[in-house]
Amino acid sequence: MKEVILLKCGELSLKGLNRRNFESVLIRNCRRRLEKLGQFKIWSAQSTIYVEPQQEADMEEAEDQLKKVFGIAALTRCAVVEKDFEKICAAAPEYLQQILEDADTFKVEARRSDKRFPMKSPEICRELGGVLLEAFPHLKVDVHTPDVIIYVEIREQGAYLHPDQIPGAGGLPVGTSGKALLLISGGIDSPVAGYMMAKRGLEIQAVHFVSPPYTSEHALEKVRTLCRKMSVYTGRVSLTVVPFTKIQEQIRDCCPEELFTVIMRRCMMRIAQQIAHETQCEALITGESLAQVASQTVQAIACTQAACQMPILRPAIGMDKDEIVKIAYRIGTFETSILPYEDCCTVFTPKHPKTKPKLEAVLEAEKAIPDLEGLLEEAVRQARQELLENEICP
Repeated sequence: MKEVILLKCGELSLKGLNRRNFESVLIRNCRRRLEKLGQFKIWSAQSTIYVEPQQEADMEEAEDQLKKVFGIAALTRCAVVEKDFEKICAAAPEYLQQILEDADTFKVEARRSDKRFPMKSPEICRELGGVLLEAFPHLKVDVHTPDVIIYVEIREQGAYLHPDQIPGAGGLPVGTSGKALLLISGGIDSPVAGYMMAKRGLEIQAVHFVSPPYTSEHALEKVRTLCRKMSVYTGRVSLTVVPFTKIQEQIRDCCPEELFTVIMRRCMMRIAQQIAHETQCEALITGESLAQVASQTVQAIACTQAACQMPILRPAIGMDKDEIVKIAYRIGTFETSILPYEDCCTVFTPKHPKTKPKLEAVLEAEKAIPDLEGLLEEAVRQARQELLENEICP
């Protein structure tokens, strides 16, 4: 029996004259996600995107992959039948057998977008419901709270039979909102931040700071793994690795201990901003959550923000740790994030960090670092070598 997957686009339907552009990007993202599973014909009609295999394909795996594509509000596998009611009645018991055998109650809903079909929706529901009751005698009709809803959609291309839809990832197609650079550590928050901004249509690139010998190769591999797990939702991710040891050692040797963290983060922002410009990213993304740690107070964030002239997006800023952890579990990054390999953010951590730093004091402390501009430029230069080497795909 011929099967297709129907994708409902949700928020895309509100995009007016830009809607076709959003749909085109979504179709491209779906093709990319399915390319390893075989050849699929994907097209849009009547506010729905159709995914049709052109050869034998694992439709269950295709459905699982599409559930993680941003821009899809809901999806369902369905049987495609000729627009002949007798053929619909013949196909329904066979195609829906497994789901109906496991149910106690059901109802049928018909949607007749092709008004040339001779039967009206109530008649389709009544007659097909009778056929299914005869085929599955244990079933009862419940029009209010059924275990299963069976849909019959009469469209231009044919009749489509399917059970309830399943939720998609929602949001907007990746790539429709531009491109941004994620500062990814090895912790729980930053992969979640990347996921959340990809859901709003941003293409994600990533930058990670390393400080050997204080950080290990295990810590870097942990970040690469996080990017791979994140890319299941975000699509392709390019990871740039920045050597940060010399800068951190100079901060340690030249600056007041209580300002180590805020000065370090300002240096990271300046480097990330330069990499973002070179990679056509229009914003930075961080996993900061207000007041979660000493470097994420309003005053510390203000000092960090002052080092950067481009937008810094902080999708987790108003979330508590439990909320962030729940998302990390859902997207599969939590277990990797808690592996005990320290990143450079934990190097030279002050015992008593300044929670309400003054920008004037921070700027004055930075003046004590010999040739800070040269150190930052050298870190960017070394990082450029990584730009073509670290693309990570889902």
